[in-house]
Amino acid sequence: MRKGDGRAAKVRSFSATDEDLAMLEAVAAYHGLSKSGALVGLVRREFWRLFPAGTGDIRPARGARVKT
Repeated sequence: MRKGDGRAAKVRSFSATDEDLAMLEAVAAYHGLSKSGALVGLVRREFWRLFPAGTGDIRPARGARVKT
């Protein structure tokens, strides 16, 4: 899968209980996303909350407002 910005998405897997999977499906359905999209969105939101200026390897996009 090729994203519009040139980065390739890779297939991943994870372990979860039936209850965790049901919660993920509910959250994804509520937001109109796939399970994958819901996970990625939550991880990105939490990453930028924890590291607003990015990390050594991950930098904010050009023009992004950065709170330090």
